[in-house]
Amino acid sequence: MSSLPNRVTLVDVGPRDGLQNEKENVGTADKAKLVGMLQEAGLKEIEVTSFVSPKWVPQMADNTAVMAAIERRPGVRHSVLVPNMKGLEGALPTKPDEIVVFAAASEAFSQKNINCSIAESIERFAPVVAAAHEAGIKVRGALSCSVGCPYQGDVSADEVERVVKLMKDIGVDHLGVADTIGVGTPRKVQAAMERALKHYPLVEVSGHFHDTYGQALTNIYACLEMGIHTFDASVAGLGGCPYAKGATGNVATEDVVFLLNGLGIETGIDLDQLVDAGAFISGVLGRPPVSRVGRAILAKRQG
Repeated sequence: MSSLPNRVTLVDVGPRDGLQNEKENVGTADKAKLVGMLQEAGLKEIEVTSFVSPKWVPQMADNTAVMAAIERRPGVRHSVLVPNMKGLEGALPTKPDEIVVFAAASEAFSQKNINCSIAESIERFAPVVAAAHEAGIKVRGALSCSVGCPYQGDVSADEVERVVKLMKDIGVDHLGVADTIGVGTPRKVQAAMERALKHYPLVEVSGHFHDTYGQALTNIYACLEMGIHTFDASVAGLGGCPYAKGATGNVATEDVVFLLNGLGIETGIDLDQLVDAGAFISGVLGRPPVSRVGRAILAKRQG
């Protein structure tokens, strides 16, 4: 156990990645309330919304209103996802603390997801990164399909490293390695992470795992063994991937906190308050939380 980190930072992506594909519209006030409840629970990193075309992601059409409605607590980083310069221009007036850009490790996924090659996607993001830095804003890069792709199958560590280097070359500050369709297992995940760590310091590498095959917590533990101490997670297990058939949501923040508490690793997050946040947004959506820990704690409360 001594090799595991003493403290882990969790980035809750529920308000953005979790809600973006919901068919039923979630109101601005409810989105802002969710962000507030996550802050109340102790989250210091929250992905709030995205500045993408409402034609493609209608759920995020109220991005500016949400950013205006949230309470900005000191010490909390509020990030937004931007796909291009137009998105950044929309985001800048809302004063995000960080922007997120994204690329795929799989050429097939890049074509299906954003209709361009990996090289073209990086070229598109280069001016975005430069403009964000000019505005004094940190840039986080999300690298999707880092261990598997719904279209090409396996994704090699070499393919991962190729895109890691491209992101580093355009000045991306932090690299998130994502198992978008949840097919990763510990050895494959560690192999992808090793390639990221060749180009980025430990503090600037994170993991993003989906739980399609029930391996997300196992993969997080494999990353902890490498010293990685930042992970994305989604309250109540919200979210999925519209381009990956059958891909279930991001790993639930509640489940990750329960694991880390059991390992004696500090997160600064109050699990009961986090469960409240998950119960709230699940109630808005009219379904129970996907989080097993959330459901167990709610059931226990009912006696």
